[in-house]
Amino acid sequence: MSESVGTRAFSPFEWMIALRYLRSRRKEGLISVIAGFSFLGIMLGVATLIIVMAVMNGFRKELLDKILGINGHLIVQPQEKPLTDYAAVADRISKVPGVVLAVPLIEGQALASSPVNATGVLVRGIREEDLARLPAVGKNIVQGSLEGFDQDQGIVIGRRLADVLAVHTGDSVVLLSPRGVMTPFGSTPRTKNYKIAGVFDIGMSEYDSTIVFMPLTEAQAYFNRAGDVTAIEIYTENPDRIDQYRQLVTTAAERPIFMIDWRQRNATFFSALQVERNVMFMILLLIVVVAAFNIASSLIMLVKDKGRDIGILRTMGATRGAIMRIFLITGASVGVIGDMVGFVLGLVVCLNIESIRQFMSWLAGMPIFPPEIYFLSRLPAVMDFGETTAVVVLALILTILATLYPSWRAARLDPVEALRYE
Repeated sequence: MSESVGTRAFSPFEWMIALRYLRSRRKEGLISVIAGFSFLGIMLGVATLIIVMAVMNGFRKELLDKILGINGHLIVQPQEKPLTDYAAVADRISKVPGVVLAVPLIEGQALASSPVNATGVLVRGIREEDLARLPAVGKNIVQGSLEGFDQDQGIVIGRRLADVLAVHTGDSVVLLSPRGVMTPFGSTPRTKNYKIAGVFDIGMSEYDSTIVFMPLTEAQAYFNRAGDVTAIEIYTENPDRIDQYRQLVTTAAERPIFMIDWRQRNATFFSALQVERNVMFMILLLIVVVAAFNIASSLIMLVKDKGRDIGILRTMGATRGAIMRIFLITGASVGVIGDMVGFVLGLVVCLNIESIRQFMSWLAGMPIFPPEIYFLSRLPAVMDFGETTAVVVLALILTILATLYPSWRAARLDPVEALRYE
C-alpha cells in the first residue's frame, strides 16, 4: 500500500485522507470554523467581483447606447462658410460605406414654461424622417406620434420634462430664447407657443428632462438661422471604429469641415467610468486575497494539529509528495468549491439584478440607484465571458497558491520529531 501511495499522484487514498480532514470534529472545531469562513470569503469575493464587473459593464453599455442613440458618433461642423448646402452634404455622407444616418440639425438653448413650472431645455431642430430613424427616439414614443411632425410645427419632448411641466400631448408649451428679433436697441428675447406633438422616453433622465425636438425649418426661423444648420451628426455601424470613417467623410463632404467624434465629446466621462471600474476590481479582489490567507492559516493550524497523523503516514510509507498533495487537496477543495458556488451566486444575481434592486428599494423604503443620479431608469448587468472567466481563474490561482506553503510545511515535517512530542 505504501508503494502505491508513493508511486501514483492524487490516488484515492490521498483523496480519502484529505476529505476526512475537511470533516468537522470536536477537537478541530476552530480549524473548521476558519475553513468555513474561508469558504464564505472566497464565495462572496468571487460573487461580488462578478456582480460588480457585470453592473459596471451594464452601466457602460447602457450609457453608451443611450448617449450614442441620441447623439451622433461623428459630428461635422462647417468651416469658412455656413452650412447652407446641408441637404446635399448629408446625402453624400449618407452614401459612405458604414454610415447609417447623416442628420442635419440646429441646436439652441431655451426656457420652456407652462402654467405650472419652467425649466431650461436644449432645442434640437431636425427633419421628421431623421427623427423617426434616430435609434433612441423613433422606437420610444410613449405619447402622440411623429406623423406630420414637419407640417404641424409641433415639438416632441422627453417624459421627465413633460412631468416637470405637468403637460401631455396636445398641450402647449412656451419656449423663450434669448436670441430673438433684432431691433435698433439690440436683440430682444423671442417667445412662442408650441403644441406638444409627442413624448419620448429614452430611459436616461438627463435626456428625458432636457431635450426638445423641433422641426428643422421652424428651428431655423426660431433661432435666426438663414437657411443653414449648426452641424451634421453621423451615425455609423460601429462607433468603436470611428477613425476609419474620418477620411471617407471628409472626402464625401466636398467642402471645408471640422469633425469631432463621440470619444472626444465624452472622453472625461468614460475615462472616469473606466478608472472607477478598475479601482473597484482591485478593492474587491482584496476579499479573495483575505479569504486565501484564511485558507493558509487554517491549513497551518491543521498541519500542527495533525502532526502525529503525518508521522504515522510517513512511517507507513507515504512519501513527502503524498503528504503535500493531501494537504493541497484539503485546502484547494475549500477554494474550488467556494469559487464555483460564488460563480453560481454571481450568475443568479446578475440575471435577476433589477428584481433584486426593486425588492431592496421596497425593503429600504427609498430608491436604490435613483435615475436622477445614475441617469438610468433600471439597473443593468452585462456579464462578459472573458472577464468572468478571468475572475474565476484568478480566485482559483490565489487559493491554490495559498495552500502551497502549508502543504510544503506538512511534507517537510520529520516523522520522528512528530511522534516524539505526541
